[in-house]
Amino acid sequence: MAAGEERVVGAAPAGYTALAVKFGARQRSPHCLLVKEHQVREGAGTAHPPRRTLFVLNVPPYCSPDSLSRLFTRCGPVQSVEICDKPGPGEKKEKQTSKFFNRKTVTGFQVAYVVFRKPAGVQAVKSLSREGPLLISTESHPVKTGISKWIASYAASVVDQEELKAEVDAYMQDYDKKIAEEEAKAAKQEGVPDEEGWVKVTRKGRKPGLPRTEAANLRMLEREKQKRARKELLNFYAWQHRETKREHIAQLRKKFEEDRWEPTSAMLLRGSVLWEFAASPLDSVICQSPSVLISATPQCPET
Repeated sequence: MAAGEERVVGAAPAGYTALAVKFGARQRSPHCLLVKEHQVREGAGTAHPPRRTLFVLNVPPYCSPDSLSRLFTRCGPVQSVEICDKPGPGEKKEKQTSKFFNRKTVTGFQVAYVVFRKPAGVQAVKSLSREGPLLISTESHPVKTGISKWIASYAASVVDQEELKAEVDAYMQDYDKKIAEEEAKAAKQEGVPDEEGWVKVTRKGRKPGLPRTEAANLRMLEREKQKRARKELLNFYAWQHRETKREHIAQLRKKFEEDRWEPTSAMLLRGSVLWEFAASPLDSVICQSPSVLISATPQCPET
């Protein structure tokens, strides 16, 4: 077993220490955790303080924060354990008080940040590599798997509606209170110049303008897109332009013929016009009346 442990430790990258762990006592093949001291600037104000934070790679999905805390407690008192999908800046996060929202499902191997109460805990972790494989699931602290895990997951998915309603109501009350405070602050600062002398002007009234919401912006973009499509597709090609001109000329000729025969049609309806069709080379149509002579075509001079 010692040779196997040396092989596991030797496989660690530079700067890391390999720790052999097993899920249970009956498991033969150990898993390897890669750990090192987390480096951070002094006074960074993060949730991972320097010299007291241990960075852990290759954390399996069945390893919970409680399991990691129990593994590293033998090195010193553990203050907190944070498991993440990937390494991050470690900014301080607000404590999640909701049991219904922001629940995250572990889907793969992750990284962890273990914060000890004293710096000696980080240095003592190196000695764990010389010990045998550490057990994640023990008789006193078993890790649920299989059917027992499915039953626990289903029981956790059942939501108490009354408790959920109380949490949502409390959240909305806090939200309304925050919005009211922001509006009161904005009303107090309205008309007051800033440090550079600028005055912020806000539009109010019956029509304060379009709301700058995502839905309103999408509607505006869709309308602009339709307008551009109508403009761009009109007479886009040269043949479209020629067809449009040809249709326009045909409509003008048709309108001219209608306007040309409109007075004659009115006189025919009154019954005061006699039609004579002159047999001439031009086949001109002559409208003859007792008092008026109207020719539809110009007279040809006699030769």
